[in-house]
Amino acid sequence: MNSETPLLRRTLTAAGWVLLGLLGLLDVFVKGVPDYHGTSLLPMVSGPLACLALLWPARRPSVQVRAVLVVGGSLVLTAVMATWASPDRDGTFGVLESAALLVLLSRAVRTVPRPRTAAAVAAALAVAAIATPVRLLPTDIHYGRQTSITGSLLMTLAVGLALAWGLRARLLEEQRARDIAAVRQRQRLELAHDLHDFVAHHVTGIIVQANAALTLQHTAPEQVGPLLENISRSGSETLDSMRRLVRVLREDDHAGVRPGEVWPELARLVSVFSEDEAHVQLHVAAAAREVRLAPEVATSVHRVVQEALTNVRRHAPGAAVAVRVDVDGPRLRVEVHNTAPAARHAVPVGGRGGFGLVGLRERVEAVEGDLTAAPTDDGGWRVTAAFPVLAAVAGSPA
Repeated sequence: MNSETPLLRRTLTAAGWVLLGLLGLLDVFVKGVPDYHGTSLLPMVSGPLACLALLWPARRPSVQVRAVLVVGGSLVLTAVMATWASPDRDGTFGVLESAALLVLLSRAVRTVPRPRTAAAVAAALAVAAIATPVRLLPTDIHYGRQTSITGSLLMTLAVGLALAWGLRARLLEEQRARDIAAVRQRQRLELAHDLHDFVAHHVTGIIVQANAALTLQHTAPEQVGPLLENISRSGSETLDSMRRLVRVLREDDHAGVRPGEVWPELARLVSVFSEDEAHVQLHVAAAAREVRLAPEVATSVHRVVQEALTNVRRHAPGAAVAVRVDVDGPRLRVEVHNTAPAARHAVPVGGRGGFGLVGLRERVEAVEGDLTAAPTDDGGWRVTAAFPVLAAVAGSPA
């Protein structure tokens, strides 16, 4: 789970805005009462422009395009101030602009997809940031040169820190992507195991019915038609299951839910959960019990409830839980809702950093369903999944 809550993100964002504002004021009042003229005014304009490129809310232009624009403007400004500024130059070298360059450097390292492009953009930003201190002091005075070199060395240290922060964030995101891929693959393997068993079950039934039809074709030909219809339907359902089995392997240690056992298994799951938790209810509507589910859908219904209850146990201990299964139009609707935990918990159920819901969504979507998970107004959490149902068999109540 990710410990960065929405409140923390808003606080960090506000702190960032305050810091940028203070750096902008530092550019203006670095020498006391502003009395700047000529080129010394330029950094006070370049700083807000660099921040505008940094904080522009739209996705376009991309980070690399913004970085190139800011680097070009910064290097041109440095060249202008170093060449045409007066010997008694005064003012600021652009603290706000330098901060924007460093943040852009960190962001480029973290987000630019291609490593070579990221390295080139980061190098350009680093050069622009390290060069900014040469704007401030006269270059024909030994002390001024020494101070300018010191400023560039400090900016080099800042560049190194920004580079390290960006690399750390990039590595963490790559690791997260690998973890998500592993979770999704594990869900595919578990689903493949279930489908393997169910396909074998259907094929066995097809063979039995085909043999029965061969036996009855002379003695009771009127019964052959319904048998052939059942064979056709079972074959279609098996083919649908087989399509979801492509490119996955079976896990030998997996125990799934057998056909027709999903509702007793849900009752058992809730019963086990209620032994440790304060209050849990299970309601399966009569209409839901009558619908026909593909085998892989039945196991996915079980997995949704299982994963949701596991999240409640981990992240909302003592909460009241309600599990409801009903028919909503042409789909089966499964909902697990828990109230706020009895004790305050730092991370809500299903927080962004966890992979349980990622794998669960992968499994649900693999069987043509959809999954949503979101906090509720009462401080709890709701997981909702919708699954397709099979057409009713002639003569059945469904």
